[in-house]
Amino acid sequence: MANLKEVRNRIASVKSTQQITKAMKMVSAAKLKRATDAIVQLRPYANKLNDILSNLSASLEDGSSPFLQEREPNKVLVVVVTSNRGLAGAFNANAIKAANLLISDKYSKQLQAGNVSIVAIGKKSQEFYARRKYNVIGNNNEIFSALTFDNVSLITEAIMAGFLKGEYDRVEIVYNHFKNAAMQFINVEQLLPVPKAEKKADAKTSNIDYILEPSQEEIVEQLIPKNIKIQLYRAVLDSHASEHGARMTAMDKATENAGDLLNALKLSYNQARQAAITTELSEIVSGAAALSA
Repeated sequence: MANLKEVRNRIASVKSTQQITKAMKMVSAAKLKRATDAIVQLRPYANKLNDILSNLSASLEDGSSPFLQEREPNKVLVVVVTSNRGLAGAFNANAIKAANLLISDKYSKQLQAGNVSIVAIGKKSQEFYARRKYNVIGNNNEIFSALTFDNVSLITEAIMAGFLKGEYDRVEIVYNHFKNAAMQFINVEQLLPVPKAEKKADAKTSNIDYILEPSQEEIVEQLIPKNIKIQLYRAVLDSHASEHGARMTAMDKATENAGDLLNALKLSYNQARQAAITTELSEIVSGAAALSA
């Protein structure tokens, strides 16, 4: 059994760690509220805009917009959205694992040919793919310091320019979709070329008749680049909210575990203390008996 000093030191250490995890939980809870408000406000607009453009672009020819042109995916760009910091459970690991699975299952030939590039949004994915000698384009680790539509649009514009130049034939996004503080799940979406809505004979959406002004082609030409920016911005906001939810949950669990460990240590301390007192009493009784003999 450990001596009393060692147990006291461990109790003090665990208490200090518990205070840190409590503080981190409270900070993440405050940040989560702001991040949740941002994604909840944007999501309906982004989804509706995407639905409208998908329905409109489904009736257009591929040549009507360069962002609709389907090409053989010889060159692939994967956008992996993680965070700059850890201590968020499996948040970062899940996104990186999903991206690796996407590349190995869907783009293994392109990877062998050296035609898979990575845009890492977040320090964790940046470091992971840089260490493994992937073609990591740019450094976007500071994006979360000022997470605005304009700043994310700079990344999107660079991706769109690369697509137009033929540097990438397909662009996919991997990110954590925020559902609630305790639940986030991985989404893999195609960003470019813009996916078209599937035509279904019995689908009600296929019969939607929009009144368009000035013309369908002009509207699609103007809105498609904006929609691409909105979709990447939505993915980053989703991931940002998911990060704080995952960290809050992880820190809450860590605080509970620290409490359980403290109870076990206090029990161990009391047992050691009781054993020491019993030993001392035994020695005193033995000594008194020896003197009276």
